[in-house]
Amino acid sequence: MPPFSEKLKVNSVRLVRRRDIPEGLWTKCEECGEIIYNKTLEEDFKVCPKCDYHFTLSARERVAQLIDEGTFKEMDKDLASMDPLKFRGPKSYAVKLKEDRAATGLVDAVITGEGLINQKKVAVGVTDSRFIMGSMGSVVGEKLTRLIEFATDKKMPLIIVSGSGGGARMYEGMLSLMQMAKTSQALAKHHETRQLFISVLTNPTMAGIMASFASLGDLILAEPKALIGFTGPRVIEQTIRQKLPDGFQTSEFLLEHGMIDNIVHRKQLKASLHQLIEFFQPV
Repeated sequence: MPPFSEKLKVNSVRLVRRRDIPEGLWTKCEECGEIIYNKTLEEDFKVCPKCDYHFTLSARERVAQLIDEGTFKEMDKDLASMDPLKFRGPKSYAVKLKEDRAATGLVDAVITGEGLINQKKVAVGVTDSRFIMGSMGSVVGEKLTRLIEFATDKKMPLIIVSGSGGGARMYEGMLSLMQMAKTSQALAKHHETRQLFISVLTNPTMAGIMASFASLGDLILAEPKALIGFTGPRVIEQTIRQKLPDGFQTSEFLLEHGMIDNIVHRKQLKASLHQLIEFFQPV
């Protein structure tokens, strides 16, 4: 057995080696615990190579994955939320907006614009769960409505990727709730002109987002194992005092029960969207 001084020396060498390893090079999978080299994770579309868990993407990462490089033209990028209620809580609304803008680099919880998917023109919007859980306030609703109206006027296919765990943004009261009706009405007019709308649901898509535009697609696609619904499963169980079925509110459960049209792996999403546009709206 080595003397104590030798063991101390070995442990010191190990500590030095660990300190020499730069931080931020590895990510632990939230599903299986696998430690993944960040470069590998980026190359794999932020999908775990072991268990296929789909990590959350930012709105800009999503746009970069779906839209042909250099073709995206952002719309209404400076549109910013006000604080109509002067909301106060543990944090004021003004402070929350400031913090999330600094943390995400976004002005609000959605990016909208036009671009190309394999050379096909599309209007695209992506919500971002990092910004107040992707909840829909007046700016999110207004930007999406303008995007829908743009797609209708230009007779372009419309794609909205929803990654919103929050629904209507309580900080804005009725101004937030009315966005559900406003976006739905814009989509009704889009539908009347027989233009294609593909709704893509990612983890999570919940509450007022799911109860409005996200559920109104001509085609509704979802990523694997995404949480999709209105109220969270724990709240439902506490309310009805019953155990929910296994996999309840996952994309797989919704596909089995006819609530969505298909589950598409992130690596195939761009190609699938292009094929659907070619089939349903070739011109």
